[in-house]
Amino acid sequence: MSGFFGSISTSDCVNDVFYGTDYHSHLGTKRAGMAFLSKGKGFQRAIHSLEDGYFRNKFENDIKGFSGNSGIGVISDTDPQPIVVNSHFGRFAVATVGKIVNIDELEADFLKRHHTFSETSLGTVNPTELITMLIAEGDDFVSGIENVYSRVKGSCSMLILTEDGNLIAARDKLGRTPIVIGKKENAYAAAFETCSFGNLGYEIDKYLGPGEIVRLTANGYEQLREPNEKMQICAFLWVYYGYPPSLYEGINVDECRYRCGAALAKYDKDIQADFVAGIPDSGLGHAIGYANATRIPLKRPYAKYTPTWPRSFMPQSQNMRDLVAKMKLIPNKAILRDQTGVFLDDSIVRGTQLKDNVRDLHEAGIKKIVMRIACPPLTYPCEFLNFSRSRSSLELATHKAVKELENADIETVNMEEYADPNSEKYKAMVEKIRENLNLSSLTFQKLDDLVEAIGLPKERLCTHCFDGSSYFE
Repeated sequence: MSGFFGSISTSDCVNDVFYGTDYHSHLGTKRAGMAFLSKGKGFQRAIHSLEDGYFRNKFENDIKGFSGNSGIGVISDTDPQPIVVNSHFGRFAVATVGKIVNIDELEADFLKRHHTFSETSLGTVNPTELITMLIAEGDDFVSGIENVYSRVKGSCSMLILTEDGNLIAARDKLGRTPIVIGKKENAYAAAFETCSFGNLGYEIDKYLGPGEIVRLTANGYEQLREPNEKMQICAFLWVYYGYPPSLYEGINVDECRYRCGAALAKYDKDIQADFVAGIPDSGLGHAIGYANATRIPLKRPYAKYTPTWPRSFMPQSQNMRDLVAKMKLIPNKAILRDQTGVFLDDSIVRGTQLKDNVRDLHEAGIKKIVMRIACPPLTYPCEFLNFSRSRSSLELATHKAVKELENADIETVNMEEYADPNSEKYKAMVEKIRENLNLSSLTFQKLDDLVEAIGLPKERLCTHCFDGSSYFE
């Protein structure tokens, strides 16, 4: 995942972009960048790695030399960006959020037509540079963005800073990721996370629709392309990725998580437990909803140590990531010893970290671990946002369990029955995951309950990772 923030103002906007982008730090772990435009200096840009530090620390010296009334910032899980290019309709900077599934096909097409790529990312072309090349094939920005929509399989939302100082915001054609417009006196902003607005003085003014394009100035915005009717916004934004105060489509993240926890609780009316707890951080909202519904006390058997260990996935090596994951969560034996606890977590992807957590809980003396997961099993790998962070779909806990059950290559297995919570194969898969993780009990959220908790019609949500139902278009 990635997140971005852009602002255009009648005065200098550097601080707004700096702090607004920082509010997206939970969405990216590898690279961050900012680009500004001023009459005296033209385009200014800086990009830094986040794998060994925080966004604020990396850019606090850069912003001392930046100036401009318009700018964009991005925090990315993949490529260095924003990209600044020159084209037949002028210079512009681009920041993107999404995933290009057919990137190899598009790269081959450009190379066949004697184009060159100057940026690299993880040993291949930089996806954002490829997007700028697709934009530049148009006669103007709108036709160029529509070229992106028509040729990219996957997803792509964009912020563009043009050489006339305006911002263009273009949401993914199926709206898989959000863009929201904020306003305050003499300034407008566009962002992924609405939680970036409040402390900077912005109020939510507009949620862009899927495929919608708007041009922002310091005094307002104009629609350049109407939204598409179809939408497939990622359901996982509410379950895991979104920051608790944020809203997507007007629906608050943490309120949705409370409803998810309550939905799980309705199947546990007779449960006997000493406490309810959330696996920090994204499991906390789900746990509050569950505890309120069951009236079982909410406790904190884990303390999250963040001063020196902010991210379990920051180091390059898996061994170091595992160590950091262990270091940042400190079990509280006084709460755990000889107790039965209900633990809420957002999802089980690979199950590696959860397995370590379970081992720590047993070592701390817990009697029973009742695990409740706020979303259905991740039965299909994500094709649109790369949220699982797994290098291979074979790493998914569901696929490992099915492979053990079928004793066959997962590619040959029909996963449809394993995605059906009413099937015997689904029950066997969940039991195998429970067994592999050494849990006393394991239940996943039902998809219908998740959809109801979010509050949008099923056809407006991307639920591909749960049921394989979403599509390329």
